[in-house]
Amino acid sequence: MAAMASDAQLFEEDFRIEKLSDPKYDRVDRIYCTSADNQTTMELDINKELFPCTPGENLHIVIATSLALDGTKDDERGWRDASKVSAGEATLADMFEYVMYGKIYKFDDGENGENM
Repeated sequence: MAAMASDAQLFEEDFRIEKLSDPKYDRVDRIYCTSADNQTTMELDINKELFPCTPGENLHIVIATSLALDGTKDDERGWRDASKVSAGEATLADMFEYVMYGKIYKFDDGENGENM
C-alpha cells in the first residue's frame, strides 16, 4: 500500500472470520470478524457468490476515500468507470480480490463513545 496517499487510506487491518450469520438473502452473507490484535470487531455483508468466505479464514481490509493510488478524489465515478477514464492506470481495486465501493450504509456508536 505504499503507493497510496496516506490521507486517502482511513483504515487498514487484518481480520479473522469468526462466524457467518444465517443468510437472509440468497447472495449475501454477514460475516463477523475480529482483528489480529483482538482490538477490533466487524460485521460486514458480502456477496457470497462473488467472494465466498468461511469461518477461520483471514481477510485484509482497507477503507479508503478514493480508489486512486495517489489519493485524488474519484469525482463521483463508480469503480467500473475508473478503468474507462484512464485505461491502463492502476487503482486500489487492482490490489484486491473483492472490492466494495460506495458509501457506508450504517455504523453504530458504542455505548461508551469510544467504539464505533
